[in-house]
Amino acid sequence: MQWRLGGHQEAAPAAAAAAATFGIMVSEREDFSLSGPLHLTIVDWNNAHHRRSVAASLVQGVRILERDRQVNRRGSQALAPPWWEFFHFQLHRQLVDDVDSSIFGAIYELKPPESHYDNSVDECPCYVIAFRGTITKPGSVQRDLELDMSIIRNRLHETSRFETAIQAVRNVVATVGESNVWLAGHSLGAATALLAGKTMAKTGIFLQAFLFNSPFISAPIERIKDKRVKHGLRIASSVITAGLAFTTKKKSSQNSRSVDPFATLSAWIPFLFVNPGDPFCAEYIGYFEHRKKMDDIGIGAIERLATKNSLGSLLMTAMGRESEPLHLIPSANLIVNLTPCQDFREAHGIYQWWRPDLHMKSKLYKYR
Repeated sequence: MQWRLGGHQEAAPAAAAAAATFGIMVSEREDFSLSGPLHLTIVDWNNAHHRRSVAASLVQGVRILERDRQVNRRGSQALAPPWWEFFHFQLHRQLVDDVDSSIFGAIYELKPPESHYDNSVDECPCYVIAFRGTITKPGSVQRDLELDMSIIRNRLHETSRFETAIQAVRNVVATVGESNVWLAGHSLGAATALLAGKTMAKTGIFLQAFLFNSPFISAPIERIKDKRVKHGLRIASSVITAGLAFTTKKKSSQNSRSVDPFATLSAWIPFLFVNPGDPFCAEYIGYFEHRKKMDDIGIGAIERLATKNSLGSLLMTAMGRESEPLHLIPSANLIVNLTPCQDFREAHGIYQWWRPDLHMKSKLYKYR
């Protein structure tokens, strides 16, 4: 089904003009009329590019909501609404961090005109729960960086922000059903969406998820240019990780016949959007490609053990602290942006994911 859009695009220039009148500096990246996917005058929900662009725009909407709060842009000055209204979404609820009162997420409800409604479209969500990335501005930077550190330490699940996020996800799913809900996030927000998706998948609820530049905590092996050196380092890392994992499990009291939680998660297949120029997420490329190469050379069993463990989490477990590596997932639709980027900011930014001229490589990886 295709929907004609664009009814709200006048709001963004008006907001920018009002902001200028009041002497507020407005980044053009925050202005939908300057940076949004205006080329999507029609959205086809069966089109992967369109779904990706809408999901990324809704994530950007959360970021601008928080920026509106930080610089006190209200009413006609607010720049956030066009980022969802353009696609016929309404803001159902803001998700607020209890530590610093920053807006870190939003629940959007799709409210198309009646003439556009068609409940036979499987790819169309009723609700999208989106989470923003880190904002390095006063009002949110300290809390966001604390949460970035919790990702590195595999402790995001212990934070109050994640508790707020997962409770919101559970409530929406309980109300409207899993098939009607999308998760979306960028960077720190992608980690939040990933953890929420994994948490729900463990209970048999598989939500469609759009994860943009999700952090992968690892040594930057992917940046090594020599393929033989890179492959050799990955094999060595896999052997060491698998060996330590085997030893740790052997010492534990776990029953060897118990259900493998990693295998249980394999039915959940999020969309994982990665740019090789972004060191925060680029390791996902090697993580999935290496698994196949290990199978090809006949040592896939080692990789199947290594791929669900990290050295950091194993060391934490050995010290008596349970630690599940957030970034390790069994299956994914990996979408790599091969379009050249000028710098890290562009490679990590959310804006790239609604560009109409993307050169991408997409591959499904399924754990077995």
